[in-house]
Amino acid sequence: MALPEKKQKYYSYADYLSWDSRERWEIIEGRLYNLASPSDVHQELSVILSSKFYNYFQNKTCRVYTAPFDVSFPSDSLDGDDKVYDVVQPDIIIVCDKNKISRKGCRGAPDIVIEILSPSTASKDFIRKQRLYEKNKVKQYWIVDPEEKSVFVFKLNEQSQYSRPEEYNKEDKIQLDGFEGLEIDLAGVFTEK
Repeated sequence: MALPEKKQKYYSYADYLSWDSRERWEIIEGRLYNLASPSDVHQELSVILSSKFYNYFQNKTCRVYTAPFDVSFPSDSLDGDDKVYDVVQPDIIIVCDKNKISRKGCRGAPDIVIEILSPSTASKDFIRKQRLYEKNKVKQYWIVDPEEKSVFVFKLNEQSQYSRPEEYNKEDKIQLDGFEGLEIDLAGVFTEK
């Protein structure tokens, strides 16, 4: 089908894969969400951040992927695509388990997910996606706010829940737990025009 018909109440990854639309879609808990076209600022931030991660992870096990790149979350490792009701396209992901990567994208939780806010996606990123990533045990979830020039970092604690987010602004440097020597200087991310 050319576009998803909104006749169904819930959609699966199998439905998603059958669409030949040029539009980008996400499915969260079986519900369909259209993705807005990113702004120039959004794209610049994505390139800057992904290049910083790429440079660090060169010649290492972990890999960096940028949107559009599907991340699907099966309830069970044996679930077929028709039983997967969560598929998203985060702006940037870092995956350290190569077995999660295929030609379709990432199946299972990336180690780090980064979403860059757009006015139309802010509530989805802070509420629905935060719950989705926490439920699926994404170790770190970053929300980058271009307007406020800030980054919120949610980290999974011992109870597999996100603690209160750490907030960073454009003068700060973020040191990533578990990745020795990886520091993101936000002054170099939120550059002035």
